[in-house]
Formats: sequence, C-alpha cells, structure tokens
Amino acid sequence: MDSILQQIDVGDLVHADRVHRSVYTDPAIFDLEMDRIFGRAWVYIGHDSEVPEFGDYVTRTMGKRPVIMCRHTDGEVYVIHNSCGHRGAKVCVEPRGNAQPFQCPYHGWTFKTNGDLEAVSMPRGYGESLDMSDPGLGMRQLPKVDNYRGFVFACLDEDAESLDTWLGPVRQSIDDIADRSPSGKVRLTAGIHRYVFRGNWKFQLENTVDMYHVPFSHESTLNRQGKQFSRRKGDDSGSSISDAGAAAKRWEQREAWGAAENGHSYTGHQPVADKKRDDPIYQSYVESLEGKHTPERLAEVLAPRRHNTAFYPNMSLQALNQHVRVIYPISVDRTEIMVWPVLFEGVPDEMNQDIIRGLNVTHSAASLIQTDDLENFHRCQEGANAENSEWVWFARGLDTDHKDNHGDIINTGTGELPQRAQFVAWARLMAP
Repeated sequence: MDSILQQIDVGDLVHADRVHRSVYTDPAIFDLEMDRIFGRAWVYIGHDSEVPEFGDYVTRTMGKRPVIMCRHTDGEVYVIHNSCGHRGAKVCVEPRGNAQPFQCPYHGWTFKTNGDLEAVSMPRGYGESLDMSDPGLGMRQLPKVDNYRGFVFACLDEDAESLDTWLGPVRQSIDDIADRSPSGKVRLTAGIHRYVFRGNWKFQLENTVDMYHVPFSHESTLNRQGKQFSRRKGDDSGSSISDAGAAAKRWEQREAWGAAENGHSYTGHQPVADKKRDDPIYQSYVESLEGKHTPERLAEVLAPRRHNTAFYPNMSLQALNQHVRVIYPISVDRTEIMVWPVLFEGVPDEMNQDIIRGLNVTHSAASLIQTDDLENFHRCQEGANAENSEWVWFARGLDTDHKDNHGDIINTGTGELPQRAQFVAWARLMAP
C-alpha cells in the first residue's frame, strides 16, 4: 500500500471544481480507498433493532474488512472482526443469525458474542506456551464503536475523533427520523432491498444528494400534468419536477449543505412534504405525537427540512420515503446497495405498511426511481473510459458557496456543493 501512496498525489486528482476520472476507474486508487477511507472514517454498520436478542448477529463489511454486529449477554451491541483468532478463517458467512457462541467451521474454536475467545477445541494438544487470555486469539472488538439513537457506527482508527464530533450537524437528520416515532425509536426490521450495480461506489453517494439530475433522469415518472406519483397515503399528487418554470425555481431554492471536513451533506426537503395529508390514520398518528414535542418541534418533525442526508462515506437517510441506504464497495466498478425501510414504533400497522409499499415503488431494484439512477451509474462508469476529457466536473454553484455559522458550506438546490464536500473529505482521508 505504501508503494501506491508514493505513486498517487491526491492534490493532482482533486481540485475545487473537478476530480480526475481515475478516481472512478483505477483499481489501485480503489484499494487505497478501502484502506484509508474505510479505515479512518466512522462507518455505518447497522441499527441495533436488527439484533434484538442475545446472540443475534448480522454480517457486514467495512470496505473489504468483514465484521459482525451482535448483541452480547450484557445487552450491549458489539462490532467484532469476522475472523477466527486461530487461522484467520471467516467465522460467519450468513447475512444474519443467532450464535451462542460463535464457532469457527475450520477447527471448532468458539468465541463469545463480544468477540472474546471462549474455548479451544481439543485443548490437550496445547502446552503452556499458548496464552489463552491473549485478546489476539479472539475475534477482537473494533477499537471504536458507538451508537447514536440506535444507529451503530464503528471506526478502525484508535486515534479518531468521537462519533459525536464526526457526525456534527447531521445528527439532526437522525433526530428528525427518530422523533417522528411516538416512542422515539425506529426499527429496521422489515427486510432489505439488495442489489449490485456496475459502477464505482462514489456514484451512489454523490447521487443521493444530487438535485440537479432529477428533472432529466426521472422524467419518465411524470404524468400528463407534469407531476410524479403520490409517495404517501393521503397525498392527492406527487412532486412537480421540471427544468423550467415555477417547479424548477422551487427545486433550485431548496437548501444544500456540505460539511467542511467530514464529507457529510444534505439537500432540503421536497415541497410535497409541506402538503397537508387527508388521512384519518395519519391524523391519529399526529395526535399521538402532540404530547411528545413542543408545537415548534412537532412542526419540524412532521415536515423535516432535509430530504436526503449523506453520512460519509457509506450511508444515506431519506426523510420523505424514510429509508436507510448503505453502500458496500466490491471492486472499482462493482458496488452492492442495501436499503432498509425505517419503521416507527408505536404507530398503526397500516402506517408502517404504507412506508414499505412506498419504498418498493421508489428504491427497490425494479422501482420507478432507483432504476434510473442505476442506469446512469453504469453509463458513468463506461463513459469514464472514453478519451475526451480527463475530468469530472462539480463546478455548478461554486461561485455562490458560502459558510454558515459553524464554518460548513451552504448553497441552494441544484448546485454541486454536496459532491464537492465529499471530495474534500476524500482528499483529506486519502492523504498519507
């Protein structure tokens, strides 16, 4: 990896208004991203509702590193390396399950659900030279793991800043979702949409907070009146998306925000979120929240100001069709996506079922929205190999970027500020 570092000058690849195409096509750069970005940043692992009982686990990756998120006997959620301390074999290959304890299939060593070594098979073969209390013989916990309102993040860098500092203002996006639940808790337990696209992982993260593409990429979703399908029960129609007229003006006026260092970003809400919903179930739900929040906070919860939030480097959270979308890089031109609907505790079942149905329409592999984006990601990957320009441009809105009170950057609507913010973080994390 050090030899790759010597060959790559990050300053030559990332400029204020553009990035070099090789960041999407060079396998050596991809390998360095897996080592540096996914080895230094706080990475979203999963939600604690996925492992409700002792022994419950899910398997995930941090870049190329296999990890396990599991619930231990003390009730806490741990993230441990998915690797046996004996010969290094991957212990769990199923996406989820219950282990009491974990057992390596190779030689039968067993491990507690916090990663500690529990027992060695046929121990009579070992003398006193092997120290069974050595943590290196276990499945080892990651050095930094933290849980923010059920959302579990981990970091491999022992010297990294706290999760609270890393997240900064984007914590509010999690608060907005969690506070929409009468109990203050959400569940990611309704199943997963899972698919692979033929393109670089960064295309998905950039697209999540890209409002510029919507009127063009998703034009086929419009009816004759120029409006999208209704996304929520009780809405009489969906969004108006256009590259001209009043609809375009509304989209351009939506806020865009990017973190100064950590790459997080968000885009303002869709105007359709302001519409009053004529639905008895929804009205009953609103009444259940009235005693939980002040009138001002209730208004924020019911009409969140953020549509999509990108948690750099691998997760996004949407407020309208509420879901968590996670990015798993496979290779420089292959990426796996997993999408979970976000359900609310303490609401009528019909409301959560409506959330699931809405996500099936918008972000499944055969949906009306995500399929357009997946096609574009593949075209971007193929087009990056053309020999016309060496650069991918993110210059839209650059001249009108300005700082907020925290030193982060804000702009409006269809500017490419979120993408610029992501590459500021990219360059910082990729540096030697």
